[in-house]
Amino acid sequence: MTRPATGADGSDTVLLWFRHDLRLADHAALHAAIGLGRRLLPVFILDDAAAGRWAPGGASRWWLHHSLHALSAALAERGAPLVLRRGAALEEIPRLAKAARATEVHVGAAAEPHARRTDRTLADALRDDGIALHRHRTTMLFNPDRIRTQSGTAYGVYTPFSRACFAAGGPKPPLDAPVKIAGASPPGSDRLDAWGLLPETLDWAGGLRATWTPGEAGAMRRLRDFLEHGLASYDAQRNLPGIEGTSMLSPHLHFGELSSATAWHAAVTDAQNRGKGLETFLRELLWREFSIHLLWHHPDLPDKPLRPAFAGMPWRQDRHGLAAWQRGRTGVPIVDAGMRQLWRTGWMHNRVRMVVASFLVKHLLLRWQDGENWFWDTLVDADLAANSASWQWVAGCGADAAPYFRVFNPVLQGRKFDADGAYVRRYVPELAGLDAAHIHAPWEAPEAALRQAGIVLGQTYPRPIVDLAEGRSRALAAYATITGAAA
Repeated sequence: MTRPATGADGSDTVLLWFRHDLRLADHAALHAAIGLGRRLLPVFILDDAAAGRWAPGGASRWWLHHSLHALSAALAERGAPLVLRRGAALEEIPRLAKAARATEVHVGAAAEPHARRTDRTLADALRDDGIALHRHRTTMLFNPDRIRTQSGTAYGVYTPFSRACFAAGGPKPPLDAPVKIAGASPPGSDRLDAWGLLPETLDWAGGLRATWTPGEAGAMRRLRDFLEHGLASYDAQRNLPGIEGTSMLSPHLHFGELSSATAWHAAVTDAQNRGKGLETFLRELLWREFSIHLLWHHPDLPDKPLRPAFAGMPWRQDRHGLAAWQRGRTGVPIVDAGMRQLWRTGWMHNRVRMVVASFLVKHLLLRWQDGENWFWDTLVDADLAANSASWQWVAGCGADAAPYFRVFNPVLQGRKFDADGAYVRRYVPELAGLDAAHIHAPWEAPEAALRQAGIVLGQTYPRPIVDLAEGRSRALAAYATITGAAA
């Protein structure tokens, strides 16, 4: 048996701090720590106070519980049990490092502003104790300070950003997961069950359990299934919510159970001749990367519009309208189907996300931050960068944003992308008996058709809470008040 290497000070332990990289394969921080030849102390800290209002929401906490359970089992199987601590990372990391006599802490670099603040303060505190903090790229394809315009500035438009990423040669090949890890003697660890991450009084997670398998093994199964059955048709089918046409990898990518580099290289290796589907999938990975880089360069992205003029947008206050949107009771079927899918499964189809977001910020003229907050609590893939960048994109106030005056018509969107009404029937069953010609606008259906389908508008299904034409006109009028400054 080989004895672990010892540092100059006699230490034979290195601390590995997991964050949004809950996996063993393609983990640069893990690879670097193991490469030192010392014993490994793997640690996860639940630091809600540092994250503040961006602490994980309910759906994310459900996922986190199961992901940590899977990671802990994988580490224990390899010889290095995971230490769980709840509290301030600024206190727990130095305490654990000193207890283990570790002189190095390795961690994945984070784009979230609160995590970056923690890292800066922690690096100084550890340095005072003779401990070095090493950050590695575990959640990004490229270093945010590497992908720059020719003038040296950060990209604000996606297409040239993606070209620069492709020109950079794509990500490095992924690293293999270690087979064995020499683990340090673990100090006391919290019990995962004691953290209360799962629903306690009301079990609302049944749909999540039926839909997802959190953890690295579940991520790899989802990836293999997508490559085998979904990638070839991805470009044509990813906009159709009534079928499984997307990868559904977003929560696995958010929690780092799967690295973007692994997904990239697996797709390229598996799909040399799959043309448009492969190209579109890689561009979607780069859209996610673009969002991360935006957050890196614009720490206020979750709270403030990138286009300053939108700070003066005359948003409405309408708690009843917001509640109807949240519950999927707007009376607009494609919107209600999306919001109910979100509540049931913790996820929503990408095309429908744009439709429901546009409905909120334009037809209802409610703040994009209201939608961002609801998604944060209900999405299993609630990612600060993607959530913030995407809401700003729909609201017309972000980088490379859709113009505010481009208002999605939810009826036309439903008829185009859910032509047979399968998606609406699945999540709005009270409309299931209505024919495809009317299912996306039941208020236009003849009374006989409604009666035959067992629908009484205003009783079994609500009438629209806003006239779509009037809502669009109101949104454009509001936009006109800031047009001069926003142009």
